[in-house]
Amino acid sequence: MPVLKNPHQLKAASSGPRNSGGGGSHSKTLILAKETPGTNPFEEDLEENEKDSFLGGISPGQERTLPGDREDFERGLFSGNPEDRFRRRATLEKLVGLSPFRLGRSRKSGEKRSPGGEQGSDQRSFLERMMLPLMEGNLGQRTPEKKKPRRCSEDFSLLQRFNGRRKEGLYSSDYGPAENGGGDTAKRGSFLKIGLGGKVRRASLVEKFNQTEGLEAAPAAEKHDPKPKEPLSVLEIFHLIHQRDLRLADRHIVELEAECAQEGGGKDGSRKAKDVALLYEALQKELWAVLAEALAAKSSYPPLEQLVQVIEQEEEADRRWCQAQGDSAGAPGARPRKMRQQWAEAVDRLVGQKLCQCMEGRVGTITTQMDRLAKCTVEDLSSIRGHLLQAYPKEYQAFGVYLGSYHRGLARCLAEGVQKQLSLSELYFVLDWNSNIYQREVLSRPEISPLVKPQELGPLLCPEMQQSLEEQCIAAVKVTIARDMSQELQKEEERWAQEDKENSFQFGLSSKVILVLKGHADKAPQITEDFGRRVAHCCLTGLAEFLQSFQKKVEKFHEGQVVSSLSPESYMGRTIMLVNCCPPFRDYLEHLARFGHPDSEAAKQLAGLSLDRVTRLCNRVLADQLFQSLKPYFYKLMKRKWLSNPEAFSTIMALLAEHAQKLRRMKLGPYQMLVREVHRRVLIEYVRPLMRVRIICTSSKMRAKVAHRLRSEAKQLQEFFIQLESSSSWLDSVVPHLAGILELEDTPAIQMEVAFLARAFPDVQKKHLSALLDVRGLQSQAQRQLILAALESLELMGAETGVCQDRAFFSEIATGEVFCVRVQLHRLSHFGLACISRMRRRPPRLQREREKEAEAQL
Repeated sequence: MPVLKNPHQLKAASSGPRNSGGGGSHSKTLILAKETPGTNPFEEDLEENEKDSFLGGISPGQERTLPGDREDFERGLFSGNPEDRFRRRATLEKLVGLSPFRLGRSRKSGEKRSPGGEQGSDQRSFLERMMLPLMEGNLGQRTPEKKKPRRCSEDFSLLQRFNGRRKEGLYSSDYGPAENGGGDTAKRGSFLKIGLGGKVRRASLVEKFNQTEGLEAAPAAEKHDPKPKEPLSVLEIFHLIHQRDLRLADRHIVELEAECAQEGGGKDGSRKAKDVALLYEALQKELWAVLAEALAAKSSYPPLEQLVQVIEQEEEADRRWCQAQGDSAGAPGARPRKMRQQWAEAVDRLVGQKLCQCMEGRVGTITTQMDRLAKCTVEDLSSIRGHLLQAYPKEYQAFGVYLGSYHRGLARCLAEGVQKQLSLSELYFVLDWNSNIYQREVLSRPEISPLVKPQELGPLLCPEMQQSLEEQCIAAVKVTIARDMSQELQKEEERWAQEDKENSFQFGLSSKVILVLKGHADKAPQITEDFGRRVAHCCLTGLAEFLQSFQKKVEKFHEGQVVSSLSPESYMGRTIMLVNCCPPFRDYLEHLARFGHPDSEAAKQLAGLSLDRVTRLCNRVLADQLFQSLKPYFYKLMKRKWLSNPEAFSTIMALLAEHAQKLRRMKLGPYQMLVREVHRRVLIEYVRPLMRVRIICTSSKMRAKVAHRLRSEAKQLQEFFIQLESSSSWLDSVVPHLAGILELEDTPAIQMEVAFLARAFPDVQKKHLSALLDVRGLQSQAQRQLILAALESLELMGAETGVCQDRAFFSEIATGEVFCVRVQLHRLSHFGLACISRMRRRPPRLQREREKEAEAQL
């Protein structure tokens, strides 16, 4: 170890023994032996080591026995046993004033303090004395320091810039807690390291504070000086933040911010303001990291309680600031940091990131994506309720904050998903997810539903977005149902021309078309009532347009049957199949109209007209096909042969029964319409030969026989149509009334029967009654005029009241013409009377030939 000498106070010995072995030079004396106490730099450093608040604990020198006298110590340091020289080693950086972090304390008697307690300019550190001329240009000027200055990172930055190690040393582990306990010797760097720019290992306040707490726990702890603790530096606060001692770090940041506010906008104040901003940024970064880790932990997370404590400290600081400012808003950038609000915003950002991570790298439809997001939301909210809520005070309403963040995150994901081109099924899914699935699959889950308040969340989609999606969906529905129904109609039309007797009654056009509409009309009301009403009206108008096309196709099919190769059996089966489509269509029209759209009634009426036309056309075709086979047999009625031979009428009844069996395959509505029509036409065809006066009764006995035959056959027809469940029972009285007019002998009784007939069938005319009187063989003109007069009076009454079209019967029956010969018929012989009865207009030749052909076939 080199011996240090004072070149200014070096003294040569004036007298003394010369060294026998030496030359002529005088011996020199050591300078330290005669120096006054208090000038030994080793002593100064040793005393500082003993009282250094940063080192803490007991220094290595205190473990040894200290010499009682300072002069003995000095002599023992430089003479005697060499080992004694190393017993008390001073800090070399103190000797040269290199300490960059705090001012050295001098015990020289010549130093004086200022009245304010400040030391002279020679109390500056080595770096401060070296860099001050460069930074300020004036060595002698200095800013007055406070009694307890806060250690800052300025000297540290200068040292690192000077040594070229700034970036490495900012977060160097040398400023962390010592891993191996080496005492003060291990914490101090050598002089050589300082000179070469090496890092100096110094203990932070956190380490010393922890060591002090450990020593206080021991019963024999040393008594420390009662001087107040120094505030932490910026780097030490950074260290607390990185060590996750967030509550303590936040407390020191608040203190530093208060100091910054007191100093104002000077140079030191602006520097401290920047430090405060950086510290808050680092603190919030760690706070939100704790928040994210707690959410990902899926279990209890104790560091979350420290986050709540920091929020409480910040909120309390805000309240104190507001009270100090008189509850004023303060200048921009003032104290209120609203840490609780920032926490809620951080939760919102965290949840958004979590949901985005859930979707990263996963390609799929919006259906699978929203299902995945819903599952993630339920899992996280369940974990929050089970593990994280106990860390938050009740007034935080933490679950509502998390739930609101997930709600907004899902809304953002859903809004982003609908920006793409969506299919019809995806549009239905988005609307249904917004209205029902989200409520059912997420908010109504039993693990979280007790804490959910749906009225506070609102819808996921904004009203404008939902309205736009509904319009897109309705437009897509209209296009889809028109295309699908047209395709089904085209397929069915191709089947109509095929010869297939077995499946001729089983074509399900109505069921297929209704199935197309049902998928939309049933799904839409589950979303919203208004949306269901609008979709139902869209389906109703689409069905009305389809039925118009259907009507045209049916008419074209029947018109083409003239040249078609279909057999009568297949043609009848196709017709029944077509008419059977009408009742399901009519019922579904009523179902769609019940949704209550204002324009539903007009569309329903338009569709109903098309169905009525199709039903009437098909029923007419079926009835015509029946009466085409019955016509030859009706021609044989009301003749003399008919009185003795009931074969023609029996054949008519057999054909009716056979045809009725085929009609049983019809739906109830068209079937009842067809039965009513057949009932009316059968009776018309039955009465028509009578009105054509094909037979004339020449005696009362013949009149009774004809009347009896009419009543008998009318009874059979009545029973038959009762079996067919015909609702036209009013037709059953026409034949008995006609039989009564033929059979009665008394004129008033005949007049009474005519009145009954006219009341039941208001469309009976004078020509019909006149033809019936001809069949009766009534020759008396006076009696005929009396009977016709009764009908004329009833016709006048009917003209005043009007004739009901539902009871029209005789208007479709033409009458035959009889030549009236004004002679005394009672004077003619029976031969002449028979000749007159045959004097009537003969049918045309072509008609006679056709009748003969029909009779020949029979």
